[in-house]
Amino acid sequence: MENDRHKQQMVSASSALPGRTTAVAVPDEHYVTGNDMQTPFPLGIEQAMFAMGPFWLPEFLYWQQDGIYATAVGYAGGYTPNPNAEEVASSQTGHTEVVLVAFDSSEISYRRLLKIFWECHNPTQGMRQGEHVGTQYRSAIFCFDNDQLQQAEESLAHYQKRLAEKGFGDITTAVEMAPEFYYAEAEQQQYLAKNPDCDIELDGTGVKIQWG
Repeated sequence: MENDRHKQQMVSASSALPGRTTAVAVPDEHYVTGNDMQTPFPLGIEQAMFAMGPFWLPEFLYWQQDGIYATAVGYAGGYTPNPNAEEVASSQTGHTEVVLVAFDSSEISYRRLLKIFWECHNPTQGMRQGEHVGTQYRSAIFCFDNDQLQQAEESLAHYQKRLAEKGFGDITTAVEMAPEFYYAEAEQQQYLAKNPDCDIELDGTGVKIQWG
């Protein structure tokens, strides 16, 4: 229990692990879509970034949608440059696990991506997601432009009202402009496509977002 409390305290920039100057090696192509997995993406492909607990299942949920060019899992929002999985798991890098979504907005809207985000995890839990405890599991929406920021903030206000009606507490999701994204290791990418027998769940609140 004491260790859980420690893992839920954000590390300071001065206390974070030092990291490294070299990024981890990741595949060029997405295991499922076959498209480029690394930036820069082709013209017309936009980016979104979400943190909603352990990143394997969120990535799986997003790559199944029509209009998704590619997805990638990684780390963002912390201090340690080019962190690895073990370092992030220690809660000593400041990063949270994220999924980067490259999408064609003519086929799928950012609004739709936000709906998936809110409905597929519990955004009221602070530095944890279900049984997964630590600052690396905190909820966040990282935005790539002001339009995404506005839509994310509006969706948060809307979903907060919906949650309150059902007896849930305050949303703890951070809504910020996107920080630097660090790709996770190759074996982490599209993990559930490579390991279909893996049993992993991500519990939402059961409350649906209604856009009016």
